[in-house]
Amino acid sequence: HEHTMTAAHYLAWTLLEMGRHAESRDLNRDTLVRRRRVLGEDHPDTLYTAHNLAIDLRELGEVEAARDLNEDTLERHRRVLGEDHPDTLRSAAMLAFVLRELGEVQAARELDQDTLERRRRVLGPDHPDTLRSAGFLATDLRELGDVEAARDLDQDTLERRRRILGPDHPHTLSSAHSLAIDLRALAEADGGPGSHDGVHT
Repeated sequence: HEHTMTAAHYLAWTLLEMGRHAESRDLNRDTLVRRRRVLGEDHPDTLYTAHNLAIDLRELGEVEAARDLNEDTLERHRRVLGEDHPDTLRSAAMLAFVLRELGEVQAARELDQDTLERRRRVLGPDHPDTLRSAGFLATDLRELGDVEAARDLDQDTLERRRRILGPDHPHTLSSAHSLAIDLRALAEADGGPGSHDGVHT
């Protein structure tokens, strides 16, 4: 029954949030099979369960399986909901995350760039999801060696998160940490840490 599957979906989501990924994976997998059979493979509820299952797979180290499921989910979201729908953009961000974990950083960068531009247009530049995409793109840029661009994006994201979320929010602190990594990498490129102030760490 549809209500039973909804209850199972939210229980699996709660287990996911608690970090109990093996239990969440098993329940999501069962719910996905049932939703595909009852609702169809393209139904938004089916795709939502598929998205959460992919998170569990990634967290459990099944990264290639997560990538395959993310690719299928994103393709269906684009076809059913359109490329700018928030659910589609959430799927795109998740796929980019998995691609980066698999070492496919250039592909992740292209997808993160597209997602960021769409989120800025659809949600606005200060929306938490937009800022999350900005943080992901900055990581891609840094890993690809474009540290100055990463620094600029991390600086902008940090300022926005401080204003929107507050200075102590975990996402704000994550941006501060990323910016510190950028600054250190740029200092080392200029001659090593402490090269400009006479202090060695």
